[in-house]
Amino acid sequence: MSLDRGNSGLPSLSDLPGLGQGDGDTTTAIVKLAVLAVGGQGGGVLTDWITELAERNGYRAQSTSVAGVAQRTGATIYYVEMLPDTGRDPVFSLSPAAGDVDIVIAAELMEAGRAVLRGFVTPDRTVLIASSHRILAVSEKIVPGDGSRDAAEVLNGAREAAKRLVAFDMERPALAAQSMISASLFGALSGSGALPFTKESFEEVIRLGGRGVAASLAAFDACHRLAESGDEIGAGAEPLPTSVQLKRSSVAGPARLIRQWNGLLQRVEELPEPVREMTLAGLRKVVDFQDVAYGLEYLDLVDRAAKMDEGESGWRLSIAAAKHAANAMTYDDVIRVADLKTRRARDQRIRDELNLAEDALLNVTEFLHPRMREICGTLPWRLGRWIEARPGLFNWLDGKLSKGRFVRSDRLAGYLSLWLLAALRPWRRRLLRHKIEAAHWNAWFDHALLVREEDYALGVEVLECRRLIKGYSDTHDRGLSKFDRVLSALALLQGREDAADWLRRLREAALLDEKGEALEGALKTIRTEVITAE
Repeated sequence: MSLDRGNSGLPSLSDLPGLGQGDGDTTTAIVKLAVLAVGGQGGGVLTDWITELAERNGYRAQSTSVAGVAQRTGATIYYVEMLPDTGRDPVFSLSPAAGDVDIVIAAELMEAGRAVLRGFVTPDRTVLIASSHRILAVSEKIVPGDGSRDAAEVLNGAREAAKRLVAFDMERPALAAQSMISASLFGALSGSGALPFTKESFEEVIRLGGRGVAASLAAFDACHRLAESGDEIGAGAEPLPTSVQLKRSSVAGPARLIRQWNGLLQRVEELPEPVREMTLAGLRKVVDFQDVAYGLEYLDLVDRAAKMDEGESGWRLSIAAAKHAANAMTYDDVIRVADLKTRRARDQRIRDELNLAEDALLNVTEFLHPRMREICGTLPWRLGRWIEARPGLFNWLDGKLSKGRFVRSDRLAGYLSLWLLAALRPWRRRLLRHKIEAAHWNAWFDHALLVREEDYALGVEVLECRRLIKGYSDTHDRGLSKFDRVLSALALLQGREDAADWLRRLREAALLDEKGEALEGALKTIRTEVITAE
């Protein structure tokens, strides 16, 4: 958290010019407040609360909003001006001006950075209240690897630009209270003391809304206290030991399956302590994807790596195996997509994001565009292979079936079509896609352990290369191509002292761009190095 308890720089009621006088420039007493939020964060609700708060405390207030850019998922600037009511009609501005804003509230860290770049935050007057959590922009999401911008750089810039900065993760208390971040921001505004209104006035405004009052007040109170005292959320909390986490794992279902699940947990307990946490997360993922028997297959892979590992190396091989084997075994296929779209939790998540009441009608339209390869992947593997081996038949079916479809999953017919696809899960091991994926991950895993026998660090890097393969359709194909190109350099690298470092560089280059141009450049560099060495 960053919290400067200095003077906010805002005028008190007694200092406002023109009060009780017939003259005076009241424009200097106008409090100017801008809220920057993205779609779904409740920026409009927060603005309404601030306007209502001002009016209930004897102020005249006006709010406006300016739609932002689509790259920020509907980023919007809300603007409020307020002035103590002197009986005269004030003239308010419709939008914020650079260098002329008293309070800026940013619902996400990069929105705070955007406010600084636009000149809304100035060191002579502006109190900046910002949530430090991130919502990635489109430009950050499209990078195959980690395209997120440096949050520390934005925070440092905000600290230098503002007269006073109040910044901490305001999303966490909102999620904990099952509320929206707008309530957290309202609480931070209250706790900051930037407005001359009591906490009770803020709370009364929330109560007037009449919906989700208890949850909103809980998030409000948590952030009010944090902004007021400077306490960190969860500061000093000790992480639970892995063994305690395992004991707290609760499941419901048939007694036979629960016994099997507990048996898997016992196997996790038998692993080296540093490996357990990642293995437990992977186990939950693969069992959710398929079944308990699938979890047993996963643990067999982790055990193989653990038996070849060295404790003095920090169990890096075992941890990498636990992480990437789970991701490899939970590939994205048509069955998985249908399963996730028909889960009750998804419906509830959509309702929570849209802030809908339980009895509200929700219309959901899914866009699906399976290619013929995905369709063959859902067929029994012999039939799927038979079709793929006949290009004429494959292309004819592709022209007939590979079309975009809009499916109304809120209607019985659409929901049943997805549910029937999800119901294929028990037969997944007999389908073509699973045969292909299982053969690929077993070959990759075997090769990594074989490399490890000669070079521990290089074996770890081979396991790490699995992160190149992700998604489905064209995204999956591009990732698989990069994976093959990176590992094609192993023949050139093995035996070199810097082999692991070079493979890591290749993987990072592959994650820099979608087309793999950086990877191609790195591969050329390696080939040049080898030729020069020879």
